[in-house]
Amino acid sequence: EEETDIRITKVTIDTKNAEKTLGKPMGVYVTMEAPAMVEPDDDYHREISEALAEELLKMMPGEAEELSVLIVGLGNREVTADALGPQVVDNLLITRHVVRAYGKAAYNCTRMNLVSSIEPGVMAKTGMETAEIISGVVKETQPDVLIAVDALAARSTRRLNRTIQITNTGIQPGSGVGNHRAALDEESLGVPVLAIGVPTVVEGATLAADLLGCDRLPQSAPGRDILVTPRDIDRQVADLSKILGYAISMALQPGLGLEELELLLS
Repeated sequence: EEETDIRITKVTIDTKNAEKTLGKPMGVYVTMEAPAMVEPDDDYHREISEALAEELLKMMPGEAEELSVLIVGLGNREVTADALGPQVVDNLLITRHVVRAYGKAAYNCTRMNLVSSIEPGVMAKTGMETAEIISGVVKETQPDVLIAVDALAARSTRRLNRTIQITNTGIQPGSGVGNHRAALDEESLGVPVLAIGVPTVVEGATLAADLLGCDRLPQSAPGRDILVTPRDIDRQVADLSKILGYAISMALQPGLGLEELELLLS
């Protein structure tokens, strides 16, 4: 997308052989690269939100006129580089409770998806697997689709806070930093799961390799257990959470324009 300086790459894995060769589950993988996304430019951020909303719409399952959607903000709100998911929840248009109580007329719309959200926190605080918490909520509220948002670990410093990744294969929380938790996917939860992530940290060894001009350092190299994030990560995560929150809301409520959404979210 030359006009907006956004590069969108889509990979579809649709055979078992390809799944085995690439080491990824069958599904669709979309990567949006926006080098200027780290700049504090609200107008450009709106353009990214609109482009992301279009990609999300293409990946939404089913042909139902209206959907019930549960959005999960993964991560730790108290650790800025890991707070993307919880902060995205702060920037969503949540409609389930309003529509159930007053109907779609409350938003002056003829079509309105029921949107709910949860911020499950981390095991150190809850004593429970994230998947356990979400599974219980899914069983109780019975959404048609789940959207999980999480911070990722980058394989290159050039991708830090400049790349948005989307897939319809679900997500394994913590896998980017070696803290593997139970997977959130259709097999484990019984509903389709879309995952959205932005790399906010990079390994110290990866940073060193980039500075030295190497493809990668050996596995034994020091720095594998050190995670690095930009100096102004607070501002960048705040901007990213707004970009993603607006994009999800636009994708789920196409009857509302961006100005209307901004008004409702303000």
